[in-house]
Amino acid sequence: MKVLKFGGTSVGSVENMTNVKNIINDGEKKIVVLSAMSGTTNQLVAIGQDIEAGNSAAAVEKVTTLHETYKVTVDNLLQNGDLNASVKAYVANVFSFLESCASKTFCVNLENQIVAQGELLSTYMFNAFLNQEGVSSTLLPALDFMRIDENKEPDIAYIKENFKKVFEATPDSEIYITQGFICLDTEDQISNLQRGGSDYTATIIGAAFLAEEVQIWTDIDGMHNNDPRHVENTHPISNLSFDEAAELAYFGAKILHPQTVTPVRADNIPVRLKNTMEPSAHGTLISSVTAGDGIKAIAAKDGITAIKIKSARMLQAHGFLKKVFEIFETYKTSIDMITTSEVAVSLTIDDDSNLEPILAELDKIATIEVDKNQSIVCLVGHEVVNHDDTFRLFKILQDVKIRMISYGGSQNNISLLIDSKDKINTLQKLNTYLFELVTP
Repeated sequence: MKVLKFGGTSVGSVENMTNVKNIINDGEKKIVVLSAMSGTTNQLVAIGQDIEAGNSAAAVEKVTTLHETYKVTVDNLLQNGDLNASVKAYVANVFSFLESCASKTFCVNLENQIVAQGELLSTYMFNAFLNQEGVSSTLLPALDFMRIDENKEPDIAYIKENFKKVFEATPDSEIYITQGFICLDTEDQISNLQRGGSDYTATIIGAAFLAEEVQIWTDIDGMHNNDPRHVENTHPISNLSFDEAAELAYFGAKILHPQTVTPVRADNIPVRLKNTMEPSAHGTLISSVTAGDGIKAIAAKDGITAIKIKSARMLQAHGFLKKVFEIFETYKTSIDMITTSEVAVSLTIDDDSNLEPILAELDKIATIEVDKNQSIVCLVGHEVVNHDDTFRLFKILQDVKIRMISYGGSQNNISLLIDSKDKINTLQKLNTYLFELVTP
């Protein structure tokens, strides 16, 4: 059995829901993971922010406006009178809950409860739509089996055990619908897998019952060799290894949640990226197979902070680097890139929520320089460090000031740190040097 995940755009309109129905209704059993309808999560986040700010009137206004949108969607989606009435009643209960939240004291978990309603709405509506269209489908509530541990990582043992219980207790069906993104925490409170987490849900479920394949359906035909939002003439990559896909996802490829391939790679369960609007397109197949060497794709990650730690007295002293890393560990802040010289260490972080206390601790042992608004440009492919064409990327040094280079830490990845204002120019120039000037 396969697991198919459809993103917000794929279920963002009645027309797109119909496309999804046509894709999944092929006579084969499958589990379908859905995101919230496009735009809904952003609006729910805005409602939560209004509540946090104490602006209940603005929150209620947003709730009312979003409710009206869903009423129209239900009327356009469901012509069956009984199903229409049933779904409208469910939708009304959801928005009644959201309106009641406006008068509550804001807390982190209330925000999670608000945001979770998007996936609950989309799956309830779509399941009713399938039933109207004569497709045998059943809802599998993700909150009955999806849970994260105290480190906010998926509790795989719990998920496997409880998914099996829920699945075996569900009436036989062709299609099983469940929510992406949402889960419970260790205290059985509603939480989530962060933005893009529906991809992660799909591969976690795929790993839980050793799926034949996991498919991620979006509005683009696979992983492209560069960012199509900023670079012309990009093209989808037909095959990527798990390692290559993981590097691209972590360093900014928006089509995948950074942890997507982690659950399935140990069991060699392939992940296929497909386009809902062009189902016949090949897309990208991610598997254990490596197809070709050299740089295959470029991705960029924004919101990076660079920290230069300079200490002529202590840098070469035993235990200095250990002290530096312990500071970041204390504040649970991951490091993306690191380079060293005789008297300095430069590193980058993408989470600056604890930057002030980190700098305060570092200041006790070294001189600190901080550069914000940086971007990491990541070049990925098999054995890129050893490939004959890799030298072409260094032509970028004549066009853009490079703050740091990470070369050799991985055979599959070379990373450049640049000022974010230079990102688009860097992506475009690299595209020319690496892809357009190379004859296949």
